[in-house]
Amino acid sequence: MDDSDHFSMLIPDSLAGRRLDQALAALFPDYSRSRLQQWIREGRVSVDARQMRPRDPVKGGERVEFTPVIESEQIFEAESIPLDIVYEDEALIVVNKPPGMVVHPAAGNWSGTMVNALLHHAPELSSIPRAGVVHRLDKETSGLLVVARTLSAHKHLVEQLQARQFEREYEAVTTGVMTAGGTVKAPVGRHPSQRTRMAVVPGGKPAVTHYTVAQRYRAHTRIKVRLETGRTHQIRVHMAHIHYPIVGDPVYGGRLRIPPDSTDTLITILQSFKRQALHAACLGLIHPDTRTSMHWQAPLPDDMQALIDALEQDKKAHE
Repeated sequence: MDDSDHFSMLIPDSLAGRRLDQALAALFPDYSRSRLQQWIREGRVSVDARQMRPRDPVKGGERVEFTPVIESEQIFEAESIPLDIVYEDEALIVVNKPPGMVVHPAAGNWSGTMVNALLHHAPELSSIPRAGVVHRLDKETSGLLVVARTLSAHKHLVEQLQARQFEREYEAVTTGVMTAGGTVKAPVGRHPSQRTRMAVVPGGKPAVTHYTVAQRYRAHTRIKVRLETGRTHQIRVHMAHIHYPIVGDPVYGGRLRIPPDSTDTLITILQSFKRQALHAACLGLIHPDTRTSMHWQAPLPDDMQALIDALEQDKKAHE
């Protein structure tokens, strides 16, 4: 890094008495407090040429100096993979992820992921934590994701997400006929014996899912789901918990249910639908630069639309 990356600033008297990490967060808003705390602990921050702890108070008037260092967790390869970009500007990218695409490289999926594609489309993402990916979708869940292109945008979007200010609405098809919508408030954590699964467990992280009925079929329901929290597999776990698992879910879906005297089309589609019928249809947030409210929508992917069409036709055939 060159000298332009080095910061040197006097702590103003107005911050006297504040913790060092709090003072730095006020002075350098592009960086998250947790990242600043990490740099303080690593000795990258000096205050009047000495080291301090994040919780140590400042007096005001000290000279603080540090050089930001953004370490990549791992260098991932940029790959020329098509992306369905719904919106982009200098601060963010909104992508409509297809089912079957992994968001972030991990064991068993080091290539072909959305991050690999994003790094090819916007190479600057290599300097942003997690390549700018602020939230994620499961491999087989389709729909909208937002990606931050700058550190300041990443910080602002993460803060919105943590404050539950994102608007996220999903479309799903569940097994079973719901009588009404509702809210599931049940903690989600690792399954006690099957570590690759999540479950409603005592001591899990608080999780809240709101759902409304969009359409009832003979043995299934189309619902709209709004997330208040964003735990791993939250919608899938919560719907299974209330005995309305998502159609096609290979982990939480339970046994296949085919209504009696179903049309051949519906039977074929239900038997061949091997991923959860879950789509992130709407996304809303406050733009990190302009502070304006923005909203996007993504149409249902072809497989879910075909499933819903077949359920509609089957319902009409039995009216």
